[in-house]
Amino acid sequence: MDNVVIVTAPNEAGRNFIKLLMYWKRPFAVLTNSAREERLLRKMGVQRIVRLNTNHAEDWVVPEIEVGKIFLFESSLNLTCRYLQICRPWTSEPVYVITQRGTSPGIYRGLGADHIIYTLNGEVGFLLK
Repeated sequence: MDNVVIVTAPNEAGRNFIKLLMYWKRPFAVLTNSAREERLLRKMGVQRIVRLNTNHAEDWVVPEIEVGKIFLFESSLNLTCRYLQICRPWTSEPVYVITQRGTSPGIYRGLGADHIIYTLNGEVGFLLK
């Protein structure tokens, strides 16, 4: 069985990435802390959603799936840092932070990101090849 890719999709770039994963039939789960975002993802056809309360560390449990690569699409510095703290222990595979701002790579690396991808248009499908 393939590892499951974990994605956060707080923006259009993340949602486009999910569409690529669905098109290529790759196993994935989306991480969210928002009921509204979860409804949007379900409308898109996302099957696996890991919803957790990012404010309570005691609720941060490893999902019962074989976690592979992790792709965190940045919406805010705070939330991206929190997701890194939560997910980094889940896998030995690379963790990517995709950002449209050229700032903060140091803090992301310090929290365990292997790659910080800077993109203006959010086009990062090449990462799945």
